[in-house]
Amino acid sequence: MASLIEKLLKAQAELKAPKGNFNSFGKYKYRSAEDILESVKPINAKHGLLLTLSDEPILVGDWHYIKATANVTDGTDNHTVTAYARESLTKKGMDDSQITGTASSYARKYALNGLYLIDDTKDADTDEYQKQTQKNEFKPITQKQVGLLQLKVKEIAKLRNVDESEVYKTLKISDVTKLSTEFASKSIKTIEGWIKKASEADDTKAKA
Repeated sequence: MASLIEKLLKAQAELKAPKGNFNSFGKYKYRSAEDILESVKPINAKHGLLLTLSDEPILVGDWHYIKATANVTDGTDNHTVTAYARESLTKKGMDDSQITGTASSYARKYALNGLYLIDDTKDADTDEYQKQTQKNEFKPITQKQVGLLQLKVKEIAKLRNVDESEVYKTLKISDVTKLSTEFASKSIKTIEGWIKKASEADDTKAKA
């Protein structure tokens, strides 16, 4: 009788989870937890595997994380993989329960990726991979960048005695959460330059 590891290895080899969703803003396809589950259910049934998913909220400092656990069993042995996703402070058009749900979906997706060895990048020998790497692929802003950008905006707004909305308008930013990592990085550097000039101007006035 095959062991759990042998059954899981076969399931990993057979699983093909297509990227069934499209991000209209970033113009890229992506794979959701639902896409993975839809593809893996018949494979698990074939090999006598039961997959269960669970979530657990965890507070780390001032941030709330969702810890997702993906567990597979053959009735005798178990194999578990966990992943984490942080709740955003705000999400335009979403209430608190939807924000938590989004974090849960991300965490579950990455737990499933680890359990079934799913790589979210393209194979290096495919034409699609070559096309993808030859263009600037959209990479969404990180939570660290969101926090840093907001902090810098507050700082320059205070130095120039203007409303924060004016700073965002100048940077042509309507929604921080929809920026790319590249645009966010450039915006942060731009603000840092403004802060440096504003500070130097204040020093000059103070000396005068």
